[in-house]
Amino acid sequence: MDKPTRKGARSTKDITPEIQRQLNNGETSSVNLTEWLAVDQRTLLAHLLQQLDRQQYLKPVLSAAGQLKKQTVNTLNEVIGTTLLSLATTHQDQELLDKMMQHPADMVRCWATYTIGRHPALSLAEKLQRIQVFAADDHFGVREICWMAVRPDIATHVKESITILSTWTAHNNPYVRRFATEATRPRGVWCEHIEVLKKEPSQALAILEPLKADEARYVQDSVGNWLNDAGKTRPDFVQALCQRWQQESDSKATAYIVKKALRTLTKKTA
Repeated sequence: MDKPTRKGARSTKDITPEIQRQLNNGETSSVNLTEWLAVDQRTLLAHLLQQLDRQQYLKPVLSAAGQLKKQTVNTLNEVIGTTLLSLATTHQDQELLDKMMQHPADMVRCWATYTIGRHPALSLAEKLQRIQVFAADDHFGVREICWMAVRPDIATHVKESITILSTWTAHNNPYVRRFATEATRPRGVWCEHIEVLKKEPSQALAILEPLKADEARYVQDSVGNWLNDAGKTRPDFVQALCQRWQQESDSKATAYIVKKALRTLTKKTA
């Protein structure tokens, strides 16, 4: 997808009525978190289904959304995506899913990630294979939602996930490399923890080791956050690993990762 050239609003009140209309109609992509959070997903859904001549799907999706106990941008993303998946499966409507995956509106592509990550007929390997295009998406929202869409399977099949995702660490796209660490973070963000990695973070060394001197700051931040997560339950592992990495690599990238990894432990000892 082409990256937008305009600058985004700094606050919701700064979003012009025309940009808000375009966001809600799926005519433009959000360019920052402020705009992403401001999208009216229900309005966007109505426009999408009208555009694709699937108006009959609107009522059941809105009904499912209305039953949410906690309505946030992430819970709405999930319920819209999973309900559309259920409807498309029931009606054998693969065309709907295909069009969502190619849609120019980033929020629609966010919904599409759940049609992969929560598809009951797909194996973990198939889900990860299909989700990779979203891991490489130009839009930050799609990249963040796509790992959350498949996170339950990753948490259930940790060893298999690490085996597959360790190969992603050699990918030429830093967005894909970052997915490998972000999707397996022991504590993660807006998601359930992966208990086995909180207790035994060494199981993920096949992902962490290749990225200890990654040139992309986007990846460095994720590796540092992964280890900061692990340090809350296994400080011994994180301290030992960081010490070894410092001995093995004198790169600025490794120094940055180590500092970020140890930030919570450093505060505790200060």
